Amino acid sequence: MARGVGQCTGNPQAADGLIIFLNGTSSSGKSSIARELVAVLGEPCFHMPVDAFHAMRSTPEMPPDQLSITLKRTWMGFHRAVAGMAAAGNTVVVDHVLSEPWRLQDCLALFPPQNVVLVAVRCPLPELERREQARGDRPAGLAAGQFDQVHSHGVHDIECDTSSASPAECARDIKEFLRRRTTPTAFERMRPNSGSGA
Repeated sequence: MARGVGQCTGNPQAADGLIIFLNGTSSSGKSSIARELVAVLGEPCFHMPVDAFHAMRSTPEMPPDQLSITLKRTWMGFHRAVAGMAAAGNTVVVDHVLSEPWRLQDCLALFPPQNVVLVAVRCPLPELERREQARGDRPAGLAAGQFDQVHSHGVHDIECDTSSASPAECARDIKEFLRRRTTPTAFERMRPNSGSGA
């Protein structure tokens, strides 16, 4: 089930588009929720998964230090693409893994904090490991390595547990939350000098 956090204020209109930010480990169900969500929102919107940006990159052989730089540049470009789509007035559904502190800090600096709905996509580790093994397209231990970091900032607007709710149920819960969006948002609470507190 999903639950929201904060004080209800209605649905404020803003010049920038809305960013629905799904944060969870690999195999937590983010992409499945995103596909359901864009189908039920009832408006034009874009699903922007970071995996699609990694898939666009060519893969020449490179030493580990260069690979690390290239991966970081990919993430940074992804963040700026999301920011650009939202700045043009689009609703964007993002699936993301905030497993490194710099990723969150970069997003906090780029995204209008009042226009981000941060969704914690949670799943118990044994179920993550079962899914990881079943899908066979992720390195073993990837979800476990991300598990302690991905929600360590501790602040979200709404939470979903994909071990007890289907992607469609999570999408419906998120859609319902959008009708009663809360303030300050998680991004407003985390972003310094946002005007809504830290």
